[in-house]
Amino acid sequence: MLVSTLYGLMVGAGLIVAIGAQNAFVLNQGLRREHGWLVAAVCALCDWLLVGLGVLGLGHLLAEQAVLMELARWGGAAFLAWQAALALRRAWAPNGLVAAGAMRGTWQTVLAATLAVTLLNPQVYLDTVVMLGAIGAVQPSPMGFFIGAAMASFGWFFGLVAAAGWLAPRLESSLAWRSIDMLVAMTMGWIAWRLASGAMLPHGV
Repeated sequence: MLVSTLYGLMVGAGLIVAIGAQNAFVLNQGLRREHGWLVAAVCALCDWLLVGLGVLGLGHLLAEQAVLMELARWGGAAFLAWQAALALRRAWAPNGLVAAGAMRGTWQTVLAATLAVTLLNPQVYLDTVVMLGAIGAVQPSPMGFFIGAAMASFGWFFGLVAAAGWLAPRLESSLAWRSIDMLVAMTMGWIAWRLASGAMLPHGV
C-alpha cells in the first residue's frame, strides 16, 4: 500500500502543481484574504471526489477490461509524456505567475466562482477521473493510490493559501516557475516511462 500511496502522491502532485487558472485563482484569493481557506477546501474536495470516482468506480471497471487497460496504459503514458513536454516548454520560456481575476464579494459568490474555475475546466476530468483513475485502478492498492493523490491535492491547495504571502513576490520570478516546471517535467516523464514499460502494472494484468 505504501508504494501505491507514493505513486498517487507523485502523480497527483505532478498533475496539480502547474501554472493554470485554478492555481492562479487560489493564490489570488489567499493573497487578498478573501475566503482563501474556503477556496482551497472546495478545490481539494472536488479533486478528492473526482479521483475517488475514477479510482474506486470507473477505474475499477476499466481495470477488468484487458483491451481498455492497454489503451488506458498507452494513452496515459502518452498524455503524461505530453504534459512533461509542455512543462519543459514552459521552463524554457517561463512567464511567471501573475495572479489575476480574484472574485471579491461574499463567500457565496466566491464559492460559485471556485466551482466554476474547477468544474468548468475539461482538463480536470481528464486529470482526475480518467488519468488518475486509470493509473490507480492498476495499482496493487487502489485505495493507497487514492490516499496519495488526495494528500497531494489537499497539501497543495491548503499550502498555497497558507504560504500565499511568502510566495507572492517569488512566483513573479521566472526562475521560480522554471524550477517548478522542470520538476513537474521530470516527474511526468518518469511516471510515463514507468507506465509504458509496465513497471506500474501488477503481475497478471
